[in-house]
Amino acid sequence: MSGPGSSTAEIYLPEEWLEAADTIAYDSVTSPPPVSFICGAKNSGKTTFSRHLLNTLLQRYPKVAYLDTDVGQPEFTAPGFLSLTVVDKLTPDLAIPCLKTPERSFFFGDVSSKRDPSTYLKYIFTLCDYYRKEYCMSDKSESLGRTELPLVVNTPGWVKGFGYEVLVDMLKYISPTHVVKINISAESKNLPGGAFWLDDDCDGMVNIIEIKSARQDSFNRSVLVKKDARLLRDLRIMAYFRQCFPSDKPISTIKELAYALASHSPYEVPISSIKIRHLHCQVPSTEIYYSLNATIVGLAVSSEELEDLPLCVGLGIVRGIDTFKGLLYVITPVPPSILEKVNLFLQGFIQIPTCLLQVKECRSPYVSSNVLPTS
Repeated sequence: MSGPGSSTAEIYLPEEWLEAADTIAYDSVTSPPPVSFICGAKNSGKTTFSRHLLNTLLQRYPKVAYLDTDVGQPEFTAPGFLSLTVVDKLTPDLAIPCLKTPERSFFFGDVSSKRDPSTYLKYIFTLCDYYRKEYCMSDKSESLGRTELPLVVNTPGWVKGFGYEVLVDMLKYISPTHVVKINISAESKNLPGGAFWLDDDCDGMVNIIEIKSARQDSFNRSVLVKKDARLLRDLRIMAYFRQCFPSDKPISTIKELAYALASHSPYEVPISSIKIRHLHCQVPSTEIYYSLNATIVGLAVSSEELEDLPLCVGLGIVRGIDTFKGLLYVITPVPPSILEKVNLFLQGFIQIPTCLLQVKECRSPYVSSNVLPTS
């Protein structure tokens, strides 16, 4: 790569970003592979750097694990998820996010950890434990038939107040080998220098890399634009439910997607086979179904062993409820073979984009005409 930096699909990467990624990928031993923790204020470029780091690591390792802790702007899932995804393909365009099926995920049901930081951290720690169990070897006897994977941890931009305390707890538990701090021009919004999360008497074997946010390109032009977080979340939700249809189906506009969803045959789910859990709030028993109608729910699999940690397999739109027949009508791209294992609906604060509800000259999306059984 020539020049002061690299331009990849209209994304400018400063030279120090390239050097930081190369340091993590190549200046470390192959085993154990690096665990990288990317942090910084909002709109500092954490996601872009994480995507570039993934690509760099994939040039040395066949697969890379990605722990996404940003419930508001997740990388590979719809909003509201905490997930661990194993990536084996390069990202050709750093400007375009892509949906992937995570190996493990929990539905937190909100776009910030503020409402329930303890549950938020519990989910992250559980995903970290899973990574360590599956992709880290404590001794050579465990390495037969298994592959150690590097880990990239993407974090939210809430780095002040209580968000800072949550970040410190994450750092202490994950114990990364490399911490990348991306600083912006407003110094008051940056994280403290050094290993701020470690106690004074704790040295810690960690490499701290501080880089500046990519505010200008080689021509001194601004390259970071303030994001419309709500719009990005709506677009990600729409991209998720676009998966309900074949990729060759002609759906190229929001209006076409709204019509397609409004006329899509929902799954028929017996109410008796499903438990309903409301996240971050309490709903009177008389209002449960009223509150559930026309909402997005997490489709989870609960068990006695993991009652407090139900694994989530995807999202669904509750399109209608027939209490007389005891049926819920649900739209989801989750395959039937996986959907039949779902026994828990998780309702949080992830909302259906308004543009998908405004379908004129079409039968109401919340009145079913034909249905598909779940089994």
